[in-house]
Amino acid sequence: MKPMRIGFLLPRYGEPNDSHMPLVMRALSHQGVIVDVIQPLDRAIDLSTVRVEHDLYVLKRTNGLALSIAGALHAQGAAIVNPYPVTVALGDKIIAARILQSAGIPTPATYIVSRPSFLAPLLDEGPLVVKPYQGSGGYGVRVIRTAVDLAAIPATKEPVLAQRYHPPAGRDRKIYSIGGRLFGVKKIFPARTQAEKHGEPFRPAPELCDIAVRCGQAFGIDLYGVDIIESNGTPYVVDICSMPGFKGVPDAASHLALYFHAYAAAERASRGQALLTSVPTETVSKGEVR
Repeated sequence: MKPMRIGFLLPRYGEPNDSHMPLVMRALSHQGVIVDVIQPLDRAIDLSTVRVEHDLYVLKRTNGLALSIAGALHAQGAAIVNPYPVTVALGDKIIAARILQSAGIPTPATYIVSRPSFLAPLLDEGPLVVKPYQGSGGYGVRVIRTAVDLAAIPATKEPVLAQRYHPPAGRDRKIYSIGGRLFGVKKIFPARTQAEKHGEPFRPAPELCDIAVRCGQAFGIDLYGVDIIESNGTPYVVDICSMPGFKGVPDAASHLALYFHAYAAAERASRGQALLTSVPTETVSKGEVR
């Protein structure tokens, strides 16, 4: 019996580093898992050597070369969390927004244009939030109220996504799912300080839990983060992320390590392979809240 192997496709972290992933990998190593860090920018890679060598790949970096490597592994049958097709869909806000709409998730009215100037007629009905269609971390998000604001958007050859602006009542509600267990964190947007990035844990109301669970169901995943604003008593989902940072989630590293271990174990069992290591796993009902 071979020990379990998990490969992490990671970005290069700077210092100081507040990511949970180093702690997650350390916890898995202590459980007897062979953990490999895969950073494809470090060297030239002979593409013919890219083959499935792990029970599970954790795709933390969801764009660029890492995403392409994940696609090559997916084509060979690799188990990836989150799955490559879902990660691609979630990385494109146009695709993700339409999937959420089709699932009946409450979202702001959403528009796509090839040029920002085409949004001008929509300003007659009120402000818009404009964001890069493949952006993340709040980069490039801006509220557009006037034609002057619209003209200030940098020229780009990429599509532009806009949503109707709804003034948020207080902080954003971030709902994180780890294996179906839900964690709520209130955060200021945009977050600038470390304290703001970690936010304040809260117990989400049943309505928000239901919305968050249905978001995961729409994509067939149970590891993700959902951004919800509340405006005039109405919740709106404004973003969903395949592999968020889980900042502000109590003991996030331990929860993630258990999740990845259980995921890899299930993949190995589905192939009829025995496990060398075993650790207790948590049975979590869908939508359990912490």
